[in-house]
Amino acid sequence: CVLIDPLETIRTKCEQTEHCVHYKERLEACETRVGSKSNTTEECTEELFDFLHARDHCVAHKLFHIVK
Repeated sequence: CVLIDPLETIRTKCEQTEHCVHYKERLEACETRVGSKSNTTEECTEELFDFLHARDHCVAHKLFHIVK
């Protein structure tokens, strides 16, 4: 019997929602931009936090219906 963590399943589904896709694209664009520069102080912290916030907001609404 293989146990599947419902949190991981919900995170994956939430990452595919339109709202999260927008933030994920911004994060990936930032990572590409920063990765293409050899000398930069730019980080993608804001983009990462925006994406995680959007994803976790979606997860919170779905997860607690499962664990009740």
